Amino acid sequence: MSLSSALNIAQSSLRNTARQTSVVSRNVLEASNPDYSRRMAVTTASPGARSVEIQRAANEQLFRQNLAALSAFNGQSTLFNGMERLNLMVNGVDNSTSPATAIGKLQEALQLYSASPSNKNLAENTLDAARQVVRTLNDGTTAIQSFRTAADQEIGTAVNELNDLLSQLETANNAVVTGTRTGKDTSDVLDQRDAIVKKIAEYVPVSTYTRADNDLVVLTKDGSMLFETVPRKVSFTPSGVYAPGTTGSKVYIDGVPVALGTGGNTDASGRLAGMIQLRDGVTTTMQSQLDEVARGLITAFSETSPGGVLPNQTGLFTWSGGPAVPAAGTLVTGLAGQIRLNPALDSAQGGNPELLRDGGANGAGYVHNTGNNAAYSSLLIGYGERLDAPMTFDPAAGLESSSTLGDYATSSIGWFDGLRKSASSAADSKEALAVRTAEALSNETGVNIDQEMSLLLDLEHSYEASSRLIRAVDEMFAALLGAVR
Repeated sequence: MSLSSALNIAQSSLRNTARQTSVVSRNVLEASNPDYSRRMAVTTASPGARSVEIQRAANEQLFRQNLAALSAFNGQSTLFNGMERLNLMVNGVDNSTSPATAIGKLQEALQLYSASPSNKNLAENTLDAARQVVRTLNDGTTAIQSFRTAADQEIGTAVNELNDLLSQLETANNAVVTGTRTGKDTSDVLDQRDAIVKKIAEYVPVSTYTRADNDLVVLTKDGSMLFETVPRKVSFTPSGVYAPGTTGSKVYIDGVPVALGTGGNTDASGRLAGMIQLRDGVTTTMQSQLDEVARGLITAFSETSPGGVLPNQTGLFTWSGGPAVPAAGTLVTGLAGQIRLNPALDSAQGGNPELLRDGGANGAGYVHNTGNNAAYSSLLIGYGERLDAPMTFDPAAGLESSSTLGDYATSSIGWFDGLRKSASSAADSKEALAVRTAEALSNETGVNIDQEMSLLLDLEHSYEASSRLIRAVDEMFAALLGAVR
């Protein structure tokens, strides 16, 4: 081998070592970046020379598993966090503002009043308890519809963010395809593209596959096209302010609506599906249960005429459809927001609370205590018995169709708590799965500092060997030139 050939080999080795060292240094620098895939500087042999090719670590199967886990966790956590907020808005801390608590206090006040029907203070206390029941149902309805309005706005924001991510994906994918066709190193833009796909998976569940030139195609879990060369449109029309019975607008991906999730351990994947389940599933059922509680109260305290000659009319509680009493066992949408204290009994509106004891809120034909007996308690006892008697409820509200009013209100809390606990447990499980899949992907494609430092030592030894070879060649050239002189 000539000295010139030896020198060229040593110089080539130094260049390759320098490039490999640069790759290792970049790996160490990006070790804490979860969106960075480890680079490998692989030496390849070509006729008359050796060169370094940069390869990027990847594992498509683990990447897809991580995408699925991210979507499932984001859908579940969106549902759980929303239910936590909703519970505080409607039921308060330890259910302090729940209808069940208010009804329980009304029953206590009614029992005390029935034991001393001549006590006007107890009559006022009963009316105060009734006001609180009305306030609880009215405020609960307002809170639920405010929550739905906010959820609708959040859906609109999420759709805009998703469309923006799809636009970013188009830019990154074009860079990958162009770089692949021209033979450039596309490692950085591949990292960028994968990071964008992960963010998209937080909003909607996705599956991916690559075509020629590393061209990426993204579909939703149900097969709707989300990205193919160009983004597909994700569309949504905000509904504005919500009221009971308002139907929320659907989110469409390439013309296909995003499905509504169901259950505490929801089958909704991605934030969008979780938000839709909150807006159109959990809250609407909760509103229906409040409406049924309101209907039960109006029915339980409705006025009857002596002998049942006249039709039943609203008594202590009334509503926008009063004085008629709502039909038994039939849900009236928004009734919890319409229920009011009857002005005829409300002293704050010039009414007489003692009409609850005597009857007559709807006129003389409904008076039972015709002798104005101060000790008369039959009606008060009767109201208490109605509250303790089974009533018929609409099964569309998601609870039992026959129950006492107090038990029904308590069951509503139980239904929500059960759903919330299921959502909490599932959120923990799905978070753990997302973490495990991310760790598995990182183990395959991420940076191991110990491994990189070991490789750096090997490269240092290679650099030293090349340096010694150059030094030896230099000494031979010096000796040769000295001999010529």
